[in-house]
Amino acid sequence: MNGGHLPAAASDDLKSPLLPVVHNDEPLEKQTLGHHLRTIFTPKNCYIALGPLLCAVVCLCARLGGEDTTTAKNMLGVLVWMFAWWLTEAVPMPITSMSPLFLFPLFGITTADHVASSYMDDVISLVLGSFILALAVEHYNIHRRLALNITMVFCVEPLNAPVLLLGICATTAFVSMWMHNVAATVMMMPVATGILQRLPSSPSSSSEMVPPAVGKFCRAVVLGVIYSAVVGGMSTLTGTGVNLILVGMWKSYFPEADPISFSQWFFFGFPLALCLFVMLWGILCVLYCPKGSGKLLSPYLHKSHLRTELEMLGPMSFAEKMVLSVFGGLVVLWMTRNITDDIPGWGCIFNGRAGDGTVSVMMATLLFIIPNGIKKGEKLMDWGKCKKLPWNIVLLLGAGFAIADGVRTSGLAEVLSKGLVFLETAPYWAIAPTVCLIAASITEFTSNNATTTLLVPLLIEIAKNMQIHPLLLMVPGAIGSQFAFLLPTGTPSNVVGFTTGHIEIKDMIKTGLPLKIAGTAFLCLDANSWYTFNFIIPTFISMKISCLSIYYMAGTYVFGSKGGV
Repeated sequence: MNGGHLPAAASDDLKSPLLPVVHNDEPLEKQTLGHHLRTIFTPKNCYIALGPLLCAVVCLCARLGGEDTTTAKNMLGVLVWMFAWWLTEAVPMPITSMSPLFLFPLFGITTADHVASSYMDDVISLVLGSFILALAVEHYNIHRRLALNITMVFCVEPLNAPVLLLGICATTAFVSMWMHNVAATVMMMPVATGILQRLPSSPSSSSEMVPPAVGKFCRAVVLGVIYSAVVGGMSTLTGTGVNLILVGMWKSYFPEADPISFSQWFFFGFPLALCLFVMLWGILCVLYCPKGSGKLLSPYLHKSHLRTELEMLGPMSFAEKMVLSVFGGLVVLWMTRNITDDIPGWGCIFNGRAGDGTVSVMMATLLFIIPNGIKKGEKLMDWGKCKKLPWNIVLLLGAGFAIADGVRTSGLAEVLSKGLVFLETAPYWAIAPTVCLIAASITEFTSNNATTTLLVPLLIEIAKNMQIHPLLLMVPGAIGSQFAFLLPTGTPSNVVGFTTGHIEIKDMIKTGLPLKIAGTAFLCLDANSWYTFNFIIPTFISMKISCLSIYYMAGTYVFGSKGGV
């Protein structure tokens, strides 16, 4: 070693330090008391202290109704602590997500083993396997090939701006169905902006006179990508963390009921997402694709441009074909594990012991076994390629499950649900819209996952008091928490779109507000819409599935629960 620096060859040496050694070269005479105070009393350190301070205030001063509410009070204090850190980002989000591992045992909420089990179950396995497959798709540039091929289909001649916009949005929604919506946005935004770069000037600078239609189309594309990712993610369990949290809470609160499978959620979520997608496309066309815009854009957007980019990727390699085969096989296994009550899927062979996470990890394992055909001995994936695994999302899901279990076992859910007691006297037809609007309002100021984690346990207690099926409230609450369409900070996807410079907050409000209203309406359709859905999606009739069935036949057909809850 020279001067504390390690040679590159020694990076794998077990005796070498994991992190570089930091030397403090500042003279001791400069490290005065004032210097130390300035380094201690920083805004971030104050935010760090805010969490435990608020927790102490709640534990000492809060008065919850009922007897023996100490555990519930402690749970509320821990919740306030965690949400203070989440909102201020005083501590990295993954570290905050791990805090239940020590806070719950120390505050007497649950045991260490019990809370640790929330961080690894079938739902988490489903996420891990899906993320590894998504990394393989990204590593071999399959997402870009897919986007270019689909966009070429919609890039007709002469150019039709609404049709091209439909192609970009549809591609994003499709990609988002099979991976986390944030990852889909990050992957698709460069593809979309790459198309926009062919248009004259960026919105920031150019002396050339830019037609207004060009700027409008740029806004439509960026808004379409971020909102299509959200809408597409509603279709499947793997599309967004909210769906996974909902499924995990259902399994945690009602272990005696049949779990919600991938296929069962798909047959509810896909029709809803399809309706929302059509509404989104219509809103964008009305606001940002005026008549004649295709003629103005055609000199810059031509099929030959897309064909050139596709040719640069070359023919599909053996590795790409194998990754697609594994991915397709996983989707088929997901969809056929449980089909209907009358037609059991392959899951019955294992007497229900195998879950969606089982096949997710199994198919991901194949990527480390199948050769890539590029270099002898190399496989499609190795652990080095998995360094980009989003452990922050995995830990956040685990924290969500731990919080939900803690809120339930501590009795806090029963206490807090009294604050929403007005729902018990509301008309039956108004309950779902009210829940959806409450969730959709909260989620604009905090993360979708945090909104779901806090709200769904309360809704379960309210459903028990009203003696209705819990899914009647759980589903509107979870889906509504994904309607963060108005502010850039609502979701990471919104941030990705906002940083492109093509959109402003007023564009998000102008597009997001009608989309949020439409989403609430589609989610809360009453019995009169039964025939409409059967007409639009006749293939679902034989399977007794429609958007409405998750409410009026919850636990009988779609989720197959065993009687009352």
